[in-house]
Amino acid sequence: MRRFEVVKAYRGTSVSLPRRSTSMSAGYDLASAKDVVIEPKEIVLVPTGLKASMPANEALFVFARSSLGIKRKLMLANNVGIIDADYHDNEDNEGHIFIPLYNFGEEPVEITEGERIAQGVFLTYLKTDDETGENISRLGGFGSSGR
Repeated sequence: MRRFEVVKAYRGTSVSLPRRSTSMSAGYDLASAKDVVIEPKEIVLVPTGLKASMPANEALFVFARSSLGIKRKLMLANNVGIIDADYHDNEDNEGHIFIPLYNFGEEPVEITEGERIAQGVFLTYLKTDDETGENISRLGGFGSSGR
């Protein structure tokens, strides 16, 4: 089953489940769960208060909203985020999705709680026919599968 959920730490707050802006939108808008200031040349992991579950053959691809770079001088520090199905409910952080934003401008940028900063697109992927599949358990986020 494919769905978004609010992580325990943000239940009872103003965090709401993502929606698509129009019936033809591919992506679900992801918003900041709190006010954040990003200084020039700084990277900040912006919390969404969300986690996502999906079938084993899917991933949630996270892209910057198109206006983020042009209007706010912000970009995703990792260019494109990939949330794997086994990130959901991992033991380190419950699968909490963070958006790593980099301020390439010359002024601090304030992100307000509820501001849409990224979009998530669920995509199906394929494996090679000779896949052996290592049996490694995910521990957390951002580089955790390589630990």
